[in-house]
Amino acid sequence: MHYFDYEKVARQAHVTPEKLNELSQVIRQDFPRDDMMFELHLLRAFMAIREGILTLEEALRPEPATRI
Repeated sequence: MHYFDYEKVARQAHVTPEKLNELSQVIRQDFPRDDMMFELHLLRAFMAIREGILTLEEALRPEPATRI
């Protein structure tokens, strides 16, 4: 079950499937059992990347303070 269409926003942000997978792994560490929060944070990260608020490199950093 998917809660949010984060993949569409990732495409709009020009994030490759490989980088989407990489960011998914980083964010999943913060929400190992909560799929809705995991997807919400992916969506918010891709929205911020799309809008130029956050870079993909910043989102991929393991420190939670750099992620949205």
